[in-house]
Amino acid sequence: MVHLSSVPDDKADDAPPVEGMGNLSVHPDDYGDEVTASVYGSRFAAECLPTHEMPEREMPKEIAYRMIKDDLSLDGNPMLNLASFVTTYMEEEAEKLMAEALPKNFIDYEEYPQTADIQNRCVSMIARMFNGPTSNGTENAMGTSTVGSSEAIMLGTLAMKKRWQNKRKAAGKDYSKPNIIMNSAVQVVWEKAARYFEVEERYVFCTEDRYVIDPEECVNLVDENTIGICAIIGTTYTGEYEDVKAINDLLGEKNIDCPIHVDAASGGFVAPFVVPELQWDFRLEKVVSINVSGHKYGLVYPGVGWIVWRSPEYLPKELVFNINYLGAEQASFTLNFSKGASQVIGQYYQMIRLGKQGYRSIMLNLTRTADYLAACLENLGFIIMSKRAGHGLPLVAFRLDPKKNHHYDEFAVAHHLRERGWVVPAYTMAPHSEKLKLMRVVVREDFSRARCDTLVKDMKLALDSLNQMDKKTVDSHTKHVQKHHTATGRSKHNHKHYSGEKHSLQGKTGKVR
Repeated sequence: MVHLSSVPDDKADDAPPVEGMGNLSVHPDDYGDEVTASVYGSRFAAECLPTHEMPEREMPKEIAYRMIKDDLSLDGNPMLNLASFVTTYMEEEAEKLMAEALPKNFIDYEEYPQTADIQNRCVSMIARMFNGPTSNGTENAMGTSTVGSSEAIMLGTLAMKKRWQNKRKAAGKDYSKPNIIMNSAVQVVWEKAARYFEVEERYVFCTEDRYVIDPEECVNLVDENTIGICAIIGTTYTGEYEDVKAINDLLGEKNIDCPIHVDAASGGFVAPFVVPELQWDFRLEKVVSINVSGHKYGLVYPGVGWIVWRSPEYLPKELVFNINYLGAEQASFTLNFSKGASQVIGQYYQMIRLGKQGYRSIMLNLTRTADYLAACLENLGFIIMSKRAGHGLPLVAFRLDPKKNHHYDEFAVAHHLRERGWVVPAYTMAPHSEKLKLMRVVVREDFSRARCDTLVKDMKLALDSLNQMDKKTVDSHTKHVQKHHTATGRSKHNHKHYSGEKHSLQGKTGKVR
């Protein structure tokens, strides 16, 4: 997901960071040569980096590298970003393979046939991991790589809509009012898919004690215009696995012909290794497509995702384009065209390097670490909202105990942790349960027990500091941090034209993504 950026006007472009400093010269016009023994002895170190318009003259490569590296040093440390599911560690050999593949355009199958075959191998391995049909050659599972789960979900939604339209057309019925059913805690891409492809969104809302979809309520929303149901294996808020089997069984009992797409963006590489007995994939008759993010618990740097369909029956032929590109005939179903090959190669490396045993060992370790962290936070007085013992993603969602009447909230705790470098998000729950505030720690591969202990110590320190402050000081500090120490508070790239939208769940309810 990429943000829109507003182009500043010329006045803003020329404005100095401090008023009155625009005409101050810090070096003579005849400043020495660009070539110097020191990056910081060059004229570029005494000038502002270009921000809005490309410079007229070149810059030596060593200086360009150093200036940009220095600029990026103001970013946070990815390993301390416990808000993100995205992979932050890969082995040196994987990084080397991926770097060597940077010049390859993945879409050029004729020029890079082995790279294309590596994608096919990955699709086959992932389809089998999801128990996809493999016994009949013409009806076997099929799939493709994507830029991430966002593109995969778009493709899955398109396929369900087109298949529904074709059935309605064949029956001579109206096909102008498609709808899709999902939990209100879905990731924003589901809202985008529905909006972009003109599908009505029907939500099963969370409650203050239920954070996943209710199977009965979900199935009751199905009508003749429903193109499908979205079920989530690993919700963004609490990491819970939705009961896909219950939805599948209810559809069967009521003889309702409605497909299920499983959004396994986060859980697709976790559940098969931690709870292999859990039925949520192609073992269930109504599950027709599954997406998963390779760059989350697939253990690959961003961005790569995957989508697999049960059989060609669920991917209408008219959506697939046969393209002759640089001499090679290829079937394509994608929202992109040219893209790098590095991430697909990185995924293949991880799957053959680790194997099932390696993935199982990593995911079980993460689950143990998450359970340990949950126990520590519970001892500090927090209420744990996420599941344990592998019944959800390896994350910990938690909140302050309302019975203790704290004079601070979860956002204040998050701000104090930020002072130590930790990014632990605080947010409100999904619509209809938004009165609940919570925090969440995502346990990734590089979050060791030692680092976990450091986080717990810093959490205790943050609570001790807040307990020693009065409410007025806490509120003042929180407002100051929100305005001056967060990217959103300092942000100036957003265009005013798009502020205050009311068509999304965030615009309507204040939902956090």
